[in-house]
Amino acid sequence: MKALILVGGFGTRLRPLTLSVPKPLVEFANKPMILHQIEALKAIGVTEVVLAINYQPEVMLNFLKDFEAKLEIKITCSQETEPLGTAGPLALARDKLIDDSGEPFFVLNSDVISEYPLKEMIEFHKSHGGEASIMVTKVDEPSKYGVVVMEETTGQVERFVEKPKLFVGNKINAGIYLLNPSVLDRIELRPTSIEKEVFPKIAAEKKLYAMVLPGFWMDIGQPRDYITGLRLYLDSLRKKSSSKLALGTHIIGNVLVDESAKIGEGCLIGPDVAIGPGCVVESGVRLSRCTVMRGVRIKKHACISSSIIGWHSTVGQWARVENMTILGEDVHVGDEIYSNGGVVLPHKEIKSSILKPEIVM
Repeated sequence: MKALILVGGFGTRLRPLTLSVPKPLVEFANKPMILHQIEALKAIGVTEVVLAINYQPEVMLNFLKDFEAKLEIKITCSQETEPLGTAGPLALARDKLIDDSGEPFFVLNSDVISEYPLKEMIEFHKSHGGEASIMVTKVDEPSKYGVVVMEETTGQVERFVEKPKLFVGNKINAGIYLLNPSVLDRIELRPTSIEKEVFPKIAAEKKLYAMVLPGFWMDIGQPRDYITGLRLYLDSLRKKSSSKLALGTHIIGNVLVDESAKIGEGCLIGPDVAIGPGCVVESGVRLSRCTVMRGVRIKKHACISSSIIGWHSTVGQWARVENMTILGEDVHVGDEIYSNGGVVLPHKEIKSSILKPEIVM
């Protein structure tokens, strides 16, 4: 079986982290985002993953070479010379996706994090006999999204309603699809949207079915959702394999700590924290709802909440970093500095406090 991951463009919503690496390689819960998906695909028997990409393919491929060998899965790139939307890339990768087996293939949006119930999706797809299956997830505020209106018992999709003013349903497209090869015959090689152009036509022919995603779902393509996604992911990890989570009197709630990280005396860490490899957390530090990436040093008595600390940065003694502060790679926050929602580009030194959310060039 094969799969296509829609990697797309520049990852502007996750800057300044994406100024250092392509978005799918930004770590989420101590693992590059895209690896969560590739591992889930490998686990259900996918043998080849195609990355649809229009930006820095060499960086992606060099990085994924190691994982190709480790996971024993073939990873290739299909590079767009112009952005092709969400359907165009399927037409471009047509020859890589079609083989003699006639089997359906997966398509995933690279920003989506969930429990990836892909095995159940294959069973669902076989059972309804339609041309395409999509995952949908229930949301509290459907008016912000495109809503999928479906027949509850069979899952047959009736229509799509973009950002509805009146309530028509609370299920939205979760960005995970299983498609028969025949779907490729419906797509032209031009910038085109699978959600707005391709799926409505399949639905009109009553060949599109939706499965409600069990468990959590999050599009982690922007900082606030990334932090929320970490909470949901760690909750799910607690239920599935809690042995991976940190234990100790200094830990509150769900915390993931890489085994090579060092944590000092008298710290209080959690809930919903991920600490990457090679990090040093000195004594008396308080961390909550945050991600601390590889090689970061947090000095004594610093306090960090609801923030993302980029690779190899340092946070000074008694510093306070909060409210969606994002430090790019190699940022150095001085002692006793306060950051309230600062977004700091890579290789900067912060010597004065950031009192309101702003971008520090």
